[in-house]
Amino acid sequence: MVAGAAHAEDAPAAKDAKSDLAEGSEIVVTGTRANEIAPVTASLQATQPQAVISRSFIEDSLPATADFNQIALISPSVSNFGGVNGAGLSESKAQIRGFQDGEYNITYDGVPFGDTNDPTHHSNTFFPSNTVETLVIDRGPGNASQLGQATFGGNINMFSRTTREDMSFEGKASYGTWNTWMLRGLVQTGAIKALGGTEIVVSGQHIESDGARTFSPFHSNNIFGKAVIPIGSDVKLTILGTYNENAFNQPDKDGATLVQVALYGKQFSLNNDPNSQTYFGYNHTNKTTDFEIVRLDATLSGAVSFDNKGYTYSYDNETLSGSDVTLYATATPTAIAAANTVKLTSGGASVFGVPGYTKTNKYRMWGDIAQVHVNVGIGTLTLGALVEHSDTYRQQRDVNLITLAPNFAEKAVKDPVSGAATPADIKFDQNSNTNNTQFFGEFEFRPTEKLKITPGIKYVRFNRKINASYNQGTRYAQTLSATYTATLPFLTVNYAATEQLSFYGQFAKGFLAPPLSVLYVDKPGLSTVEPERSTNYQFGGVYHGGNLSIDADVYLIKFSNKFASAPAPNAADGTIWYNQGSVTYKGIEGQLTYAFDNGLAIFANASRNYARTNNAGAPQTQVSNAPEYTVATGILYKHGPIRFSLTNKYTGQQWATEGEDPNYRIPGYDSANASIRYEFGKLRLGVEVENIFGTTSITNINAGKTRPFDQYFFQPGRSITADVTVKF
Repeated sequence: MVAGAAHAEDAPAAKDAKSDLAEGSEIVVTGTRANEIAPVTASLQATQPQAVISRSFIEDSLPATADFNQIALISPSVSNFGGVNGAGLSESKAQIRGFQDGEYNITYDGVPFGDTNDPTHHSNTFFPSNTVETLVIDRGPGNASQLGQATFGGNINMFSRTTREDMSFEGKASYGTWNTWMLRGLVQTGAIKALGGTEIVVSGQHIESDGARTFSPFHSNNIFGKAVIPIGSDVKLTILGTYNENAFNQPDKDGATLVQVALYGKQFSLNNDPNSQTYFGYNHTNKTTDFEIVRLDATLSGAVSFDNKGYTYSYDNETLSGSDVTLYATATPTAIAAANTVKLTSGGASVFGVPGYTKTNKYRMWGDIAQVHVNVGIGTLTLGALVEHSDTYRQQRDVNLITLAPNFAEKAVKDPVSGAATPADIKFDQNSNTNNTQFFGEFEFRPTEKLKITPGIKYVRFNRKINASYNQGTRYAQTLSATYTATLPFLTVNYAATEQLSFYGQFAKGFLAPPLSVLYVDKPGLSTVEPERSTNYQFGGVYHGGNLSIDADVYLIKFSNKFASAPAPNAADGTIWYNQGSVTYKGIEGQLTYAFDNGLAIFANASRNYARTNNAGAPQTQVSNAPEYTVATGILYKHGPIRFSLTNKYTGQQWATEGEDPNYRIPGYDSANASIRYEFGKLRLGVEVENIFGTTSITNINAGKTRPFDQYFFQPGRSITADVTVKF
């Protein structure tokens, strides 16, 4: 898990040791003047590079629609792309030191979550900003007790809204660019004496927007609830649940080609032509999710405590999409006419239609995390386990988008065992499940009051199974399974040189199981793919003075067994998977904040990130979507009724594909934001300007069949939002 409590400073601005800067998490950040206003800080007890982002920054400096990747963006070494429809109005993907989504964990109250075909995430689907109290980015795999499928690239740890002892209500309304409006309410019951001091918080939110891109409206609803129930003096039960639904118009394979951009602008996505695959009525998605945790904390004796989290979450994506939206205004009229045909019968003649497909991706995860902590005087022993199981259903079928009748467009395929022909409208129809078991032990050894040494070990067993009527890739019935195991050592050290200065070091091994797609092959026995592995070394320090907060680190990560696929040597054997090589990640990171006595503060953070392939006989090149450096700067003012912030994040140059092809170089770009708020008693008025300079730089490129069909993604341009908040 994340770092524990830090000591309070005896600085004039210090509140106390229980500063709310990381409220809801297991981190307590020193309450100095600098940390009270800093957008990003770290704990003196950190054992790896860390960025703590508080609720005050989320409330004061970001639009209420922001997703967790936009919150994380202010941190060193974090970049992102996506979010092209406006803040939180379309999904985004974050990178940490060049590690991509799916190569690091995301957790919510300590529970890791992600998709079941690979551990990727949907940034605006589960946890909108009204459900997040604190966000902690650990740029490293953590200790053995940090659980999840992809610890080696780091962790984004979200912590849920906290309950309060006092009753209160907060309502918020906002309106801004692209006809974007939001209503939000949050109720705190306070401690309910009739229920033994139970505290409950409930929040609800509704968002509507036309979206930054053409014909791309977005609608969202979220409800969140949490109850903290004391059961005697030594036991606490926490029950949490959140439900979210999003509906939006967007192609399944998104992005605009350069020809589309030249004709219709950078924000082109869909149109209102029902004879084209880019018609907005043919491209829409409905997503619903839920997430529940039941947590029991118990102090069994003065030396022994127990923590158990039972959890479940689900995801349901129902999509209708055009088959190839790059054709519109890109290909020749003859090619477009040829593409706009469907087949009414299997093997029959082509007739006019608009080809597309339906898609379902839904899963349910069940899991439990149990930990026991035993204080033995010179240290604390922690033992624990994670056990989880998922069930997933995925399908894709070709249709005529005009009538939704089947389009029998797929190639003829026969089951090699039964000889049965696959219906030509089915791309796949597949059930799968995962079983993930992790056991760990670690010992926080305290030889002196200032020194903590924590060795640990974790055993991972991860199993994937497919039971498909029509497997993806092969399109015939297959039942397949693969199991991957690893034993991972960890070692962290934290030394408190003074009450204001600490140093840390970390050594850790990482592991990531291959994705489900390695089983989308005719002959899986021909694949040689092994899990990806990493070895992490990191060193750094944290200083919290009265007015100055600063931390810095260096890191080296050796990453091997990168996944790759290719045609089998014998073409009749289809596709095989293998490990194509290694990557070296190394760099230096730092962040600082200086606070003046009048409520004004300046901050800056920066990183130089080297993420280059390291394969014998091949050129060393920066991996795709890995910026070479990041820089964040800002001015903040927090005094009396006024809150003001001016921040900028610069993302350095990167490449959209492997090999540093100049055609896919993405130059560096800025993301500058301003926010001002003023309180009138119980009323607070605010204005935010996102992307002050109105830049529409390229943030990502999806390489297509050929360069004319590549899909480009751009910053959405400037947006202005006004909001009003009332508190009772």
